[in-house]
Amino acid sequence: MAVDLDTRLRTVVGAAAAKLEKARGFTTVRDLLDFLPRTYLDPARPAAFRDLPQGEDVVVVGTVRSATTRQMKSRRGRLLVVDVEDEAGGGTLQLTFFKPFGHQDRLVPGARVVCSGQITTYGRQLQLTHPDYAVLNDPTGSSSGGWLLGGLVPVYPATPKVSPIVHGDLLDLVLHAIVDLPDPLPEEVRREHDLPDLLEAYRMAHRPQTEAEARRGRWRLKFQEAFVVQAALARARLASDAVPAVPREPVEGGLLDALLERLSFELTAGQQEVLAELRADLARPVPMHRLLQGEVGSGKTVLALLAMLAVVDGGAQAALLAPTEVLAAQHHRAICAMLGPLAEGGLLGGADNGTRVALLTGSQSAAERRTNLLAAASGEAGIVVGTHALIQEHVQLADLGLVVVDEQHRFGVEQRNALRDKAGTAPHVLVMTATPIPRTVAMTVYGDMTTSTLRELPRGRQPISTHVVTADRPGWLQRTWERVAEEVRGGGQVYVVCPRIGEEDDPDLPGADTVGPGGPTDVRPPVAPQGEEADDLLSSAVDPDPDAEEVGSAAGPSLHGVHQVVRALRALPSTRDLRIEALHGRMSGDEKDDVMRRFAAGEVDLLVATTVIEVGVDVADATTMVVLDADRFGISQLHQLRGRVGRGGRPGLCLLVTQGGSGDEGAVTRLDHVASTTDGFELARLDLETRREGDVLGASQSGGRSGLRFLRLARDEELIVTAHAAAWSAVEADPDLTGNPALRRELDQLDAERAAFLERG
Repeated sequence: MAVDLDTRLRTVVGAAAAKLEKARGFTTVRDLLDFLPRTYLDPARPAAFRDLPQGEDVVVVGTVRSATTRQMKSRRGRLLVVDVEDEAGGGTLQLTFFKPFGHQDRLVPGARVVCSGQITTYGRQLQLTHPDYAVLNDPTGSSSGGWLLGGLVPVYPATPKVSPIVHGDLLDLVLHAIVDLPDPLPEEVRREHDLPDLLEAYRMAHRPQTEAEARRGRWRLKFQEAFVVQAALARARLASDAVPAVPREPVEGGLLDALLERLSFELTAGQQEVLAELRADLARPVPMHRLLQGEVGSGKTVLALLAMLAVVDGGAQAALLAPTEVLAAQHHRAICAMLGPLAEGGLLGGADNGTRVALLTGSQSAAERRTNLLAAASGEAGIVVGTHALIQEHVQLADLGLVVVDEQHRFGVEQRNALRDKAGTAPHVLVMTATPIPRTVAMTVYGDMTTSTLRELPRGRQPISTHVVTADRPGWLQRTWERVAEEVRGGGQVYVVCPRIGEEDDPDLPGADTVGPGGPTDVRPPVAPQGEEADDLLSSAVDPDPDAEEVGSAAGPSLHGVHQVVRALRALPSTRDLRIEALHGRMSGDEKDDVMRRFAAGEVDLLVATTVIEVGVDVADATTMVVLDADRFGISQLHQLRGRVGRGGRPGLCLLVTQGGSGDEGAVTRLDHVASTTDGFELARLDLETRREGDVLGASQSGGRSGLRFLRLARDEELIVTAHAAAWSAVEADPDLTGNPALRRELDQLDAERAAFLERG
């Protein structure tokens, strides 16, 4: 029987496959071969036993010096104790067996052994109890561990119920069963980059003779992973370019030109360059697929509006999909304000060449929703702004020419495609993100999209200073709220961000005279976040799990809730005279909109909110932000939050308050990183280094295996760039991959959801 990567593991290794499947989920030969060693031991450079870490699983090489059996005192039977000496300096390690039979004939003085197990101590003596072992040049003729002879000894992450020696024996069976493997890397690519074939790469990674050989095998496997991902992106790009789209060109003197004349500011050089790219893309007969990324406040929204107006000028409609009702309403207000009479087409006082801007959210009244649905379906509304409500089946658009997705990482593949499907012909697509994307992520995740980047901030944006306030400086908290009051008296407005909503009847905060760390610990478990916050809260440095039920735990300090903080600030001497309101995801759409309108109008001094205000919210007089329990947020999210202040003509201030006790040792370091720079691209790089690769690739969105097996985006940039060029050249030369069935098979192996994720559109 021919054995390949998709062969069931059980057919090669027998019943032992059940243990691997239960412990690791391995079912195929590929699963076992892709599980690479975490390190290698060099028998020629043995480690000293005295340096072994107690309590950890180890694999060691040594020589048996003595082996004795004796009657046990406290139980029946005999005990075998084997003294093994290391080959580095005379240190010893005891192997202890409570059932010596079968071991005493193999573990004889002079035998050279490889042992694995958990290091413990008995008295002052290091020991392994009932370890797994193999005797090199075993006189009994045992075949177990024969793969340990010669070369480096691979050390794998521990697998429950499967010892390292057994794991190695099973790998040996697999490697010996495979005669040949189809190689997805074209021969010319392997030759150009001096790469071994696939089977040889696996052998180098699992059975290396030297460290250089191990590195070469692993490099080849990384290169293949990057190559396959890039090939999938290249095919998706070619497929999208093959679909016809209607060119959308603005008319001279149309809405686009009218808005440019109305703007009270000049576009930056970077904005003008991106606008030219957008206009060129929209004028092509193939769908635009462009990612627009930029710093917080870099002016992405006005560019998206100009692109939408170009499409309206061209006779079609544009839809803007926003992740929250607060952001959708903010976009609607901002667009209407920028357009003025241009947004009142057909109304008394509206511009003759104007259009209408419709808003669709889930909490609108029936009458308002009916009016906006009719405007969208009839084409009266050239621009339709909405949340998830926009993609429901009963929502119809007359002629959808452009889809703008804001903060796209908050939408799943199905949601984005549902909006695209509302178009008769393939619409142009513009994706916006205010979270700067490192180059490796952009190439690996968004490689099928053309990327535009705004680094330059518009004139008038003021610097934001950021400081960390920790629990060991309680006086700083008092000063924090005094500073908040001073900002308000000086004409500024303040955001206070909490990690959870809480309940209205939650007990008052401990140390409520300071609102923050201090006083006895409240061990009441935090209430599960609901509504929009369930997708926004973080319990560590990585992106949140939408299914998480709480942030933090009862074992540590209670996290600040919106209701508690509002009560405390209304009672605190320094802030009780301020106009304080709350904003969170459990409020109705009308309630949230009313609070934001009053805050934007200057009728609210201090807004206590969850991360519902993270993106898009634009209040010119907001100068200060206080983030409570800031250690519970990730780097990128803190940068996003901070971008809500300093958007007017005054400098911004951001205070990151941490109680500690989150169980995350890197929390304060993470906060210090945020405080040290306002460069979102630098913070994105730091964020990438602390996040799981699978999260970066959007596993939570695709629902499939989107994580990377070998690549590390933070450190493999050179390899990714090289693989990108090779893969795109190969696909452009042979789009159907008729000459490379192995690569086509690899791409077909991607599950349907992963493929949809890569084809994001």
